[in-house]
Amino acid sequence: MCASGKKLMLELPLKVILTEDGASNFISHKKRLMRFRLADNVDEYGISLNKFSPQSIQSMLLLDYISKIEMSMPEFVSSRQEVMDLSKIVVYSLLYKQFDREIYSAILQCECVRNYNRKNPAHLIDERTKMSEKQLRQNLASSDAIINSTRKEILDPVWQEIRDNKDYSIEEKNVYMLMSEKFMNRMSLMNWFVITKFHKSEGFQDMIIAIRNLLAAYMEKSKVAEYISVMVMELALNSENANIRKEAKIMFPTVDDINSILIEPENRAKIVKELQKKRVLVSVQWKLGGGSTSIGKQGRLQITLYNKDDEYQEIKDNIETKMAADTKKRTLIDFYRELPDGQEGTDLGLYYLSYLDDACKKVDVKFESLVNQFSASDLTVINLIFNF
Repeated sequence: MCASGKKLMLELPLKVILTEDGASNFISHKKRLMRFRLADNVDEYGISLNKFSPQSIQSMLLLDYISKIEMSMPEFVSSRQEVMDLSKIVVYSLLYKQFDREIYSAILQCECVRNYNRKNPAHLIDERTKMSEKQLRQNLASSDAIINSTRKEILDPVWQEIRDNKDYSIEEKNVYMLMSEKFMNRMSLMNWFVITKFHKSEGFQDMIIAIRNLLAAYMEKSKVAEYISVMVMELALNSENANIRKEAKIMFPTVDDINSILIEPENRAKIVKELQKKRVLVSVQWKLGGGSTSIGKQGRLQITLYNKDDEYQEIKDNIETKMAADTKKRTLIDFYRELPDGQEGTDLGLYYLSYLDDACKKVDVKFESLVNQFSASDLTVINLIFNF
């Protein structure tokens, strides 16, 4: 559940596509941008990374510098944890930004702010209010004590509720408390400016309650990040396995039992090497919203998996069937426990779609999955679309 994973550095071949702001920032620092052909045959500009810190990617995401991230590999199993960590970084970053935006909308609706606006029509504090970072820092320069006491007032009841929850392990309690802090730490200077401005006003407690309620709601939403990361990984593994099995049949045409070939690490490594040589790759792309100026789309995340596959209709039907599976009677843990040893099917991960769908519905995250194929090729495209 850690937003940035346990590793200090991740090693994955990333194409990072930049927004206009991101591109301007890199160009202003005299950093050359690269032109990429993405898996959907669209040309974009950005930077290439093979080794990076999770914090650097998250910082760029929070600044709205990144519009897409794409990676293409012949196999994902050796990078399982890194891929899942990257996916969680993307989801958490989007949640942090959405949380901050919703906080601002909520505090503007508080009666103390509305009263102020009625009395000061020439100095309104609303969605159109703009202040530079320098101005905000100057205004907040002497407000550390107010900020700290307000943070404590918001967090104390939340932490107490976590401590009192008997369903959480000690580790889970620590994770949730840390997560609540991370959300608070990523609140914008503009939000703190408004909070400190009205901390002595009548009705300020309504503002505290509104922030606390949103914090609780987003901590619940953050649980979806784990499901999404597993879903992405399982879909990638399914595509990887399909490619490996096809190539194994080509490389070992006289062998009837392909499984006997695949269980040998040396054979698998040879097959993967051949897939790399032939550029038979599985691609995963994360596409972030519509940028900070696209109203209504800031909380949108589209995850797309691309793979060449002749069995397009079978994949499409399989996903639609699994989406309709009844998951209310068994937890995910129960589901795995009931599987016979060594009998994990290649489409096992598709069942995650049902669990992911249920998890999203519980926290009001809109989710849909689509499978399509480009008419001019046999490229199978799986889309997971979320609106937080």
